[in-house]
Amino acid sequence: MCAAKRHRALGGKLMFEHLIDLHSQTKDRPILDLFDAKRAEDFSVRAGDMLFDYSKTNIDSATRDALIDLLETRGVAEKRQAMFDGAAINDTEGRAVLHTALRNLDGGPVTVDGEDVIAGVRDTLAKMESFARDVRSGTYTGQGGKITDVINIGIGGSDLGPAMAYIALKPYSDGPRCHFVSNVDGADIAEVLTACDPETTLVIVASKTFTTIETMTNARTAKAWMSEKVTDPAAQFAALSTAEDKTADFGIAAERVFGFEDWVGGRYSMWGPIGLSLMLAIGGDAFRAFLRGGQAMDTHFLNADWHENMPVMLALVGIWHNQICGHATRAVLPYDNRLARLPAYLQQLEMESNGKSVAMDGTSLPYNSGPVVWGEPGTNGQHAFYQLIHQGTRVIPCEFLVAAEAHEPELKHHHQLLVANCLAQSEALMKGRTLEEATALMAAKGFEGVELDRQARHRVFSGNRPSTTLAYPKLDPFALGQIIALYEHRVFVEGVILGLNSYDQWGVELGKELATALQPIVEGRESADGKDGSTVALVGFLRANGV
Repeated sequence: MCAAKRHRALGGKLMFEHLIDLHSQTKDRPILDLFDAKRAEDFSVRAGDMLFDYSKTNIDSATRDALIDLLETRGVAEKRQAMFDGAAINDTEGRAVLHTALRNLDGGPVTVDGEDVIAGVRDTLAKMESFARDVRSGTYTGQGGKITDVINIGIGGSDLGPAMAYIALKPYSDGPRCHFVSNVDGADIAEVLTACDPETTLVIVASKTFTTIETMTNARTAKAWMSEKVTDPAAQFAALSTAEDKTADFGIAAERVFGFEDWVGGRYSMWGPIGLSLMLAIGGDAFRAFLRGGQAMDTHFLNADWHENMPVMLALVGIWHNQICGHATRAVLPYDNRLARLPAYLQQLEMESNGKSVAMDGTSLPYNSGPVVWGEPGTNGQHAFYQLIHQGTRVIPCEFLVAAEAHEPELKHHHQLLVANCLAQSEALMKGRTLEEATALMAAKGFEGVELDRQARHRVFSGNRPSTTLAYPKLDPFALGQIIALYEHRVFVEGVILGLNSYDQWGVELGKELATALQPIVEGRESADGKDGSTVALVGFLRANGV
């Protein structure tokens, strides 16, 4: 390790220790006591027309300063510039990390290995737009007429991103209906195929290598289904892949193959060809608005001062809650029903990116890596897991998202009630309810003596539970682009602070390797000899019962 890196590592260690000391001094301080006339303004960040409020956390000015000092000791500014410049910051795979280039609609050149990649990015976007226009207008047809349905077959990032965004932007969808298949479980594709007509369905196969076992199994099933009614099924397939030899072998014409480079990771790929299904649904103009939202957040991330930088402050709040306070999970709670799949999308984005145990130099991390990310839309969650959030023994930091305006003006009272619930939940988490308040409440209901005390204790809320709120005017393509880019950059900042590589995912490999080896055993073509006793017994049971 060079002297500069050793200095940074030591500085980072000292800053972690300082932050832990600050936490020990303030952990029992009521968040509510921090509020004065200026706290809400001082502990919030604006990016364009979005507002991120983190005032309902126990972060004070001294803590924020220490978090920013930690950020600076870890070299975030230099690493940020290196990422945008096309340097190979994914150094376990020797790759640049340039999903930002996919939304660089009017910026300057970006060089990878001495070559400007922006021209290729824009050519691919233009090719996607041309194809989308042809499908949406009926110039490109199925063998039974205009395309009415699109089936996107992928897994992981090639499924979660477009599936989440399609639901989020449904009010802007005026193209074919989109369906998403990812699971190799036959039930997933069977239900989708039942809802579609082979003669008017376009199938998109999303696999960079065109070898992903789940995706290709589903693709072959879809092709067989289509061949029952269509003379040339491959004519109604498109591919999102760089393996042109394999897509050609599958029968897909080159003009319907959309490639992307190895400097775009799967979970960061929705901005390019992986977003083709979304573009088919909402059109090229709306898709460009989505890209511009991401680009606007990139510009903000690159230029805003640390304490006014939304991705940076979102990341620092995450570091404070997870690594410093020791809160192991993070609940993402969109009070926007069309963001129903956002928690699942962020699960992959954050947990696959920062779910590591070794630092960039291969040494073990001296602290926990990323948190468990989970959540559901409000208000459904209020009648499910919010009980544990409010009164459980573990503190779960909550991240609320809410729009000022809904897409249903005729149901404005619904949205006002939704917003009231969102704001009430964060207030309740912070304020709680004391035993004295609960006792007065139960006494008013007629309880006395021992029973009064017992009933009151069940209604105590400890409060002092942190939350943040991300507010935006309306969930439109631009706002969704801002939100997704915000969380992408949050992952980057947290990863740099933790000293790990956010852009590889070796943890998914071992299970794939073992599944490949187990398939012939499950099929009965090979013996289970050499496998552990549990696996042998389970294979035996499942084979005896019909697998």
